[in-house]
Amino acid sequence: MPAAGFSVSDGPREFPGKMTIFVVFACLVAATGGLIFGYDIGISGGVTSMGPFLQKFFPSVYEKQREDASGSDNNQYCQFDNHMLTLFTSSLYIAALVAALLASTMTRVFGRRISMLIGGTTFLAGALLNLSAQNLLMLILGRIFLGFGVGFANQSVPLYLSEMAPPKRRGMLNVTFQQMITIGILVANLINYFTAQIKGGFGWRISLGLAVVPAAIITIGSILLPDTPNSLVERGKEEEAKAMLRRIRGVPNVDEEFDDLVAASRESKAVQHPWRNMLDRRYRPQLVMGFLLPLFQQLTGINVVMFYAPELFKIVGFSGNASLMSAVITGTVNVVATFVSVGTVDRYGRRFWLLQGGLQMLASQIAVGTMIASQFGTTGTGSFPRAQAIALVGCICVYVSGFAWSWGPLGWLVPSEIYPLEIRSAGQSITVAVNMATTFLVAQIFMTMLCHLKFGLFFFFSACLVVMLVFVYFFLPETKGVHVEEMTKVWKTHRFWGRFVQDEN
Repeated sequence: MPAAGFSVSDGPREFPGKMTIFVVFACLVAATGGLIFGYDIGISGGVTSMGPFLQKFFPSVYEKQREDASGSDNNQYCQFDNHMLTLFTSSLYIAALVAALLASTMTRVFGRRISMLIGGTTFLAGALLNLSAQNLLMLILGRIFLGFGVGFANQSVPLYLSEMAPPKRRGMLNVTFQQMITIGILVANLINYFTAQIKGGFGWRISLGLAVVPAAIITIGSILLPDTPNSLVERGKEEEAKAMLRRIRGVPNVDEEFDDLVAASRESKAVQHPWRNMLDRRYRPQLVMGFLLPLFQQLTGINVVMFYAPELFKIVGFSGNASLMSAVITGTVNVVATFVSVGTVDRYGRRFWLLQGGLQMLASQIAVGTMIASQFGTTGTGSFPRAQAIALVGCICVYVSGFAWSWGPLGWLVPSEIYPLEIRSAGQSITVAVNMATTFLVAQIFMTMLCHLKFGLFFFFSACLVVMLVFVYFFLPETKGVHVEEMTKVWKTHRFWGRFVQDEN
């Protein structure tokens, strides 16, 4: 058998077809579902660093900041340690977890685009609630609606992209989802920078309210999009599916690929309980990957940077506007670096970038932890000289770029392409649910962990990265260029996972 991580020895089977303008347009429109997730990640950290927002909803944090600004010798590590403040950020992700599980049935029965439509409309409702929030309850309720939107979009969009894209370009088109997430983060960081300077103390409302824009984009886009051939076949619309397959492949003869879709659909319909069947031994590789990859994606520590970048930069001595601008810088790096993955993931493969990016993040995390330890020690008192503060931002940019071309896009791409049709919706829901559960946990306890573990928190994430690198090296096979309905071959020829995949499947 091939060594761990090698794909099938006889290579992936090729079907007739080409990259069509229709497919590119449909995938770009669908990928805008990532804008709502990215906008929220970027906006939440910025508004929680704005004085008027804290004064209205979290007065105890606001007073602690004022004391620190007046010269009090406060512990910098614990400046933002407030459970209700972190609940503002993390409540979205527990709602997204629940939504992802509900979206599995919706996506399977009604198609991918309907789930995207539900995601867009609920996110729109949440944005309007946050815009008009008068108390903390209203604010958290709006976050819950936003979470439902994110859960439905994140469950359906990666599936849509994997099913629409030709196998040789699936990685590139699927990574556009992560590209949209990074664009959403950058736009949110820019908006926070400018709204924080608005006099009158209502800039945070503009930041939260402008979430209606990405919500409207995916809502309108999902109405205009066609459904995937896989989804149409799954719902018994075989003639429509064949016509759609001809259109997206740009060739008249799609019989071989269509026959594969029909065969996969028949196997899918024979499965009465996809959630229970996920536990079957033959699906063990997909279940493990679908669980561990999104878990590992969050344990890189990326959301520590993306959620709390302004607060983190404030802790190390940047002023309010400077901390927001530093977040803009890291957001820009995130967008630019993701383009590297878009252009190379189908050339170099998934494993290469996961390993390279993991090593880069590991080195950066160790450097950040060491710099913070040298200035704050265990007491949390002290300040960063300008040169070292700039060096810290540089290390964080190196870290962000490593994530942006590796675990960021591939943490969504690989799970979305490995599930067979009969468990695909349920499997993707597990992926999203694990991602959101881990994101919720990290967002909720990060400030408390920082307060207690201090600089050691960055070494904790470094240890997680070591585990991830070992796992990818030994257990993740290469999936580039393999048709989504032929992915079982990858597991059959893997020296570890082959023992779980029965020949009759």
